[in-house]
Amino acid sequence: MDCVSPILDVATRLWDCTAKRAVYIRHLPRNLNSLSSAMEELKNVSPSSPEEMPRNLLPRDCLTRYKLGKMVPEKMDAVAALRSKADQFHEVAVPLPSPPVIQRPLDKTVGQDLLFGMVWKWLQDDGEQVSSIGLYGMGGVGKTTLLNRNNNELHKNRVEFDAVIWVTVSRPANVEKVQQVLFNKLEIPKDKWDGRSEDERAEEIFNVLKTKKFVLLLDDIWEWLDLSKVGIPPLNHQDKLKMVLTTRSKNVCQDMEVTESIEVNCLPWEDAFALFQTKVGADTINSHPDIPKLAEMVAKECGGLPLALITIGRAMAGTKTPEEWEKKIQMLKNYPAKFPGMENRLFSRLAFSYDSLPDEAIKSCFLYCSLFPEDYEISHRNLIQLWIGEGFLDGYDNLQEARNQGEEVIKSLQLACLLENGRSRLDKKDEYSKMHDVIRDMALWLARENGKKKNKFVVKDGVESIRAQEVEKWKETQRISLWNTNIEELREPPYFPNMETFLAPRKFIRSFPNRFFTNMPIIRVLDLSNNFALRELPVEIGNLVTLQYLNLSDTKIKYLPVELKNLKKLRCLILNDMYFLKSLPSQMVSSLSSLQLFSMYSMEEQVFTGDDERRLLEELEQLEHVDDIYIHLTSVSSIQTLFNSHKLQRSTRCLLLFCERMNLVQLSLYIETLYIIDCVELQDVKINFEKEVVVYSKFPRHQCLNNLCDVKIDGCGKLLNLTWLICAPSLQFLSVKFCESMEKVIDDERSEVLEIEVDHLGVFSRLKSLTLLCLPKLRSIHGRALSFPSLRYIRVFACPSLRKLPFDSNTGVGKKLEKIKGEQEWWDELKWEDQTIMHNLTPYFQPIEHPWDSSH
Repeated sequence: MDCVSPILDVATRLWDCTAKRAVYIRHLPRNLNSLSSAMEELKNVSPSSPEEMPRNLLPRDCLTRYKLGKMVPEKMDAVAALRSKADQFHEVAVPLPSPPVIQRPLDKTVGQDLLFGMVWKWLQDDGEQVSSIGLYGMGGVGKTTLLNRNNNELHKNRVEFDAVIWVTVSRPANVEKVQQVLFNKLEIPKDKWDGRSEDERAEEIFNVLKTKKFVLLLDDIWEWLDLSKVGIPPLNHQDKLKMVLTTRSKNVCQDMEVTESIEVNCLPWEDAFALFQTKVGADTINSHPDIPKLAEMVAKECGGLPLALITIGRAMAGTKTPEEWEKKIQMLKNYPAKFPGMENRLFSRLAFSYDSLPDEAIKSCFLYCSLFPEDYEISHRNLIQLWIGEGFLDGYDNLQEARNQGEEVIKSLQLACLLENGRSRLDKKDEYSKMHDVIRDMALWLARENGKKKNKFVVKDGVESIRAQEVEKWKETQRISLWNTNIEELREPPYFPNMETFLAPRKFIRSFPNRFFTNMPIIRVLDLSNNFALRELPVEIGNLVTLQYLNLSDTKIKYLPVELKNLKKLRCLILNDMYFLKSLPSQMVSSLSSLQLFSMYSMEEQVFTGDDERRLLEELEQLEHVDDIYIHLTSVSSIQTLFNSHKLQRSTRCLLLFCERMNLVQLSLYIETLYIIDCVELQDVKINFEKEVVVYSKFPRHQCLNNLCDVKIDGCGKLLNLTWLICAPSLQFLSVKFCESMEKVIDDERSEVLEIEVDHLGVFSRLKSLTLLCLPKLRSIHGRALSFPSLRYIRVFACPSLRKLPFDSNTGVGKKLEKIKGEQEWWDELKWEDQTIMHNLTPYFQPIEHPWDSSH
């Protein structure tokens, strides 16, 4: 037994040991199934769990089965632990956060370095106090390209912004659309977005953005967008919350209250041609020695507009013979809408600006501007008068309101970048606009119903002679505009049943084809001005009973046909600078019962006599609707007739006086422009106060000449001063020449004699231009120092006694002053109370050697 017991003990221990390990082998299939199930559950939590082991791959030898059997329970414990942790979170993996700036596709830019540098500087610099920037300009000028470049520069330089958010706004400005872009960019949880109201979404956006430094890039914005409704926190430069927007309208920049507005202009010539050549390709440009010069001609037709340069440049790529280039040039000049890519890629995109204009009247005014030649400087005054004749500005009580509305229309077209500022002279009242060549081509395309009716608007410039066959095709024409163009003799009078407008200025013709104006049943506007050789007006014009506007200025017509009496609907009659006109038919003017505007003046002597002037004034007084009179008077009797009529004084806007024997002028309170020329006996100018006007006027007595803005006094040798100008707070242009006795422009002592309380702060506050020539006794402009906040231009010549200018230390500081012209000796001898004034003004001084130096 002693021997057996140890053996049994060993056997027992061996069994215990073997039995434990045998369990691993015996339970292996079941445990594998359990592990597989547990891993399947884990797999539902994590898609990256290992694959289930196939059951037919169980090992057969005991040792391997044992090792595997021992490992399976351990793995089951690990799986159980992972499952317990899985219950504590909902997402196993989340996507990586989007980068703060997303790079955008961008071709190499040309000619925008200066503008880019300005915007980039403001985006970087906290000290500039610029939180928002508006880039405005005409369509296709490169605003989006500039915005793209700044976006990519932010991406490249990793400037300290948490987010750069690009939104293409377009039309209409939709808050929900902008919010959706921000939702995608800011990765707001869906459960805080779906089903929420606009205000709730705005709150979520605000809560995210208020903790971030961001740049908001708004492209193609057409109207005011309420950023607070979107959820954008208030912008400020200190916290690096900034915005840059692009728009075609400067108004949008103002409505969005941007800190800085920058106009994006067309490219200068060198940059424009460089861009054009890159699109044409060097291979094409160099394919023939004549092509580079032809390429310049094509590029110039684009007027520096990048979209046009790109569109036309691509169309010319591969055109490798001079003959093909010449054909394309003719097509571009005569039929631009037919040029490849012009309609679909250029005009249709530019037309969005037209579509955004607020009403049909403004759209008609815009299309009307295309009737003028390329690069033509359009006078605002003449254009508005044409619009009045066309009926575009109807609906106003008087012509003054219509003119004001016309100015607003021009301003709105300029702000929409559909018209450009013209080169107005610094010393002239007249303002001008012009239309970019490509915008003009687009306007003509629109006026011709997207090119479907090419003869609806007929515009010809510099055509030697238009053939009869072409005139016959104009039956559907609505508007005809012929500049420096003749029409050959016609066998039959043309038939224009749909023509409303016939403009034929600047034609060197003696007469029109026989009975040319016979068949124009609905014509409203007829402009024959500046036909310097036209000596006789066709009689049949008197039968154009629908006519509302007639302009015969600058012609050599001696007599007007009596048949003009029939024009009962005529609203505007313009007879300026008709130096050869001897008389008007008796009772012709008084028969024009609808006449509202009558203009007949010139800067030189006319054949028209004093008695003719007096009879004309008497006929004008009979007209019920006359509102605007622009007139030239040369006799004491005719001037007295004007001064004795309240109605004529109230209607007279522009008065030119040439009368040697007149010694006193009585001014109407309604006058806007006053020229007094060669009135050698004139000693005084008085204001004709009308009691009812003074009592009910919104202007105080010392501002009674509130409408007067342009004054020229020339050759009035006995006139001592112009103190009455203290009553003209709106005066913008003042020219005084050859007044030998004048000692002071404004005499303070004289103002007290006039018993007028003077507001010295308002004197000359709106004056833009001051010209003083050949005034030998002139000692003073004004007795007190004035700031002249609006002054742009000064010209002084042959005024040796004028040793002091009435300027204070603020003159010129407002950056409006552009030029001071005078003799160097005179400037050097001026006396200054404060040297600061001299230092402020000296940079603007330009010496001249004769009084007629150009003022441009």
